Amino acid sequence: MEGFREVLEDLLVAYRLPVFTKRAQRATVAHPKFYFFDAGVYRSLRPTGPLDRPSEIDGAALEGLVAQHLRAWIAYTPEAHELFYWRTRSGVEVDCVVYGATHFFAVEVKKSDRVRGDDVRGLLVFRKDYPECRPILLHRGPGRLEIDAIPCWPVEDFLSGLRPGYGGVPGIGAG
Repeated sequence: MEGFREVLEDLLVAYRLPVFTKRAQRATVAHPKFYFFDAGVYRSLRPTGPLDRPSEIDGAALEGLVAQHLRAWIAYTPEAHELFYWRTRSGVEVDCVVYGATHFFAVEVKKSDRVRGDDVRGLLVFRKDYPECRPILLHRGPGRLEIDAIPCWPVEDFLSGLRPGYGGVPGIGAG
């Protein structure tokens, strides 16, 4: 299976996000997260059956779409940045962590159109370990809000404002 993943990466059909471990204060998982290069490819190749909920598939596809955009932003931003994810062995997770010369931010993606306090849990834990980080939660709802000083933005607003080389990141600022 590992060889197959490597072939997909060599063909630029897939990529892996490493685990963010800089100054780790908690035990993190060891394996990178696997993504296809395009959320549409993921949706068309993912096997489905009677036990698969569409919301699980859609949530993973939305997370992959955000990761795609962040990878493009990193590739076209003049300063060096890297994309990671973060997950503790106890299961606390942040979908994307951007770390680099001018930005350090964490992104949690929720398919839901209603944001709840529990949705920012992973970001709160990450922010506790990395107070320099700027967290943001992206959701499918219509409005911007804030929970525990964490901006919660519609994913469309964030992605449409994510432009490389222009200084800030939507909802986060200059970093």
